Parts: sequence; C-alpha cells; structure tokens
Amino acid sequence: MSFDGRHVLVVGQRLAPVAQEAMGQARFEIAAADRLDFLGTLHAAMELVLIDAEAVDATELVGAIGGLAARANPPAVMLAGAHLPASLVRALMKLPRSDVIEAPFSSEDLARAAAALIAEPLAAPAVVAPAANATCWSVVGSVGGCGATTIAIELATALTRRGANQRVALVDLNLVDGAAAAYLGATPTMMLAEMSDSPERIDAALLGAFSMKVGEGLDLLAAPRDPRAFARVSQTAVCRMLEVACQVYDWIVIDLPRHHQPWTLDVLAGSDEVLVVSELTVPALLSARALASEIQMELPEAEPPRIILNRLASRVFGPAPSLAEAEKALQRKADGGVTSDWEAAAASVNLGGSITHHRPRSKIVRDIAVLVDRLAQPAPVARERRRA
Repeated sequence: MSFDGRHVLVVGQRLAPVAQEAMGQARFEIAAADRLDFLGTLHAAMELVLIDAEAVDATELVGAIGGLAARANPPAVMLAGAHLPASLVRALMKLPRSDVIEAPFSSEDLARAAAALIAEPLAAPAVVAPAANATCWSVVGSVGGCGATTIAIELATALTRRGANQRVALVDLNLVDGAAAAYLGATPTMMLAEMSDSPERIDAALLGAFSMKVGEGLDLLAAPRDPRAFARVSQTAVCRMLEVACQVYDWIVIDLPRHHQPWTLDVLAGSDEVLVVSELTVPALLSARALASEIQMELPEAEPPRIILNRLASRVFGPAPSLAEAEKALQRKADGGVTSDWEAAAASVNLGGSITHHRPRSKIVRDIAVLVDRLAQPAPVARERRRA
C-alpha cells in the first residue's frame, strides 16, 4: 500500500524516524508526548494517529482517546509500546479503527500494521440505542458465582407481570459458558457466530428464530456454549442483534460477562440501568466497587451503575459481613438487596424455570419485585431517590 499523501500524526519524538521510514511519502505532523491536548484539535483530514504509549501519561491518554472516540469520524489510532495497561486497551475499543503494535518492532512491521488499519473501512458507530418503547437493563456479576444470572432471570420474569402484553427478552451474552438456558430448562438457539460475517441480515424475523419462549411474555436469547465464541462473534453482530431486539421488545434484560469484550462498552452505553451484583464476601465487594468505578470512569455521561447485594442473610450473627460493613467496603450505599434462599434457588434450577414460577413465596421473589418497582420508576423520580 502507498502512503503518498496520507495524513499521519506521530505523538512522541522517538517514533518519528521509524514512522517516516515506514510510511515514506505520507504527510507527517510530529507532536511532543506532553501535548495530548493537540488531539482535541485535529483537522478532519487526519487519517492515522500513531502514539508512543510509553512516553505519555496513561491516564491522560485514556481521556484523549475518549475525546477522539466522541468525534463523528475519528481517525485510526495505533498505540506503540509493550505491556500496555488494560485501561488503554479498553479505551481503544471505543474507536471504530484502532490497533496496538508491540515494541520492539521494525519499520516494516509498522508499515504493514498501518496499511491494514488505514485500509479498514470506517464502520458506523455501533453504540446500542434503545428504541423509544424499549428499556434495557444490564446485569453483571462482580465475581463468578455471585448470582448475577439468577437475578437477571428473576428481573426479566418480574417485568412480564408489570402489565398486559409486555414483551420481555432475557439476553445471555455469556457466549462462552452462559447458564441462563440451563437454569430455565431451555435450548439455546441464538447463532450469532454464524451471522457475524453478515450482521445486516439480522432482522425481527431472524431474531424470532434466535429466541426461545420460556414464560408468558418472556423470550430467551442465548447462544450454545462455545469456548471460541468471543473470538468468533463480531462486535457488529452483537450490537445489531440488540438494536433489533430494542425494536421488538418492551423490556430487555442482559446478562453480561464479567470480562470486557469489544462490544461491552457499546452494550453498557445503550443500557438504561447497569446493575453490578455482589455477594457478601470481601473479595466480591471489593470487585464490585472497582467494577462500578471503572464503568463510571469509562462512561462518565451515563447514570452511575447500581450495586445490588445478593444472598443477604436474615440472621444477625454469622461469618458474612453485615450490611453496614458491606457498604463500608463498597464506600457507598448499596442500591438494593436480595435475601438468601438457597432452597428456592436450587429447586428452581433443578426443575428448570424461574424462582418466581416454582417458589412464588420466596424472599427472593419479594426482593426482586421491590427492586423492579424501584428501577422502573420514571427517571426523574429514580434519580432523586438515588441522591437521597
């Protein structure tokens, strides 16, 4: 590929010689590593930004990349360096075209990587925007086994009871080892991997083929377990599926994997509520605090995530932290709690179905109903109560 006439910005003086050798006749601009504010004033013709990630402050760089991602047509961005922090990699995921080239590298390596990045077509923004009649809640566990899937199932089930003709979808995006289908005794039929090469074909009819009816007014969208699913399923396919779902359903509850995927921020940005579920153990509480803070930092314009405490014990004394101790570990008030009822949860899983169906008198069902009532309030009322 010829770089003749291509507009390239190099941030970091030591990268300039290798970039100029790699991209020959490109039109270069060189900026000092301490001038990240320059990224906010790039002209529209800039096609590639090459940044020496080891020469700049990581926190400032995350913010600068976030500013680029907010532009209508951001340039391609490539970070050069070794052992880059996860926050930088996650920030790159917000851009439609980005890459990392690991040091040490030659000018030939840089030329190949830059050519592939510039040649990649600029995709339309993938952020999921719920339709006017759709409300989307995303549920994510702070640690494995904390009960996030159970809470997602019960939330979706409770929503079907909020009024006549309410269409609710439970979407399991734990594509590798999701458990929602097994909990509900259903067969997963969402073939996202097969649609990743042509996501534009996903429409309401195909979504109907992907879904499985698991209750009155409740459909499950879940994929068969596949250890390679996160690599096989494209960001565009996930976002297109959710976009169509928002046009079909009144409520969408998403069971999110704990570990970030290329589409995680798109899903979180398109959610009306994000619920971080934690059990009452110190590691889970600390993880919940960190995860909620991370989401809030990455999506500063969105409402802060809510933290839901699961498996609250009714006894006064015991090994688990008290609610006050839990909130001290969280450094904030919890936004809701669900009482432990192991017998009801285990029986429902073994029978296949929601706790609401098999054990309607369970304290879990009662607490979920309270949580749904609170979450489903009109936005101004909900926000005022959160500040209280």
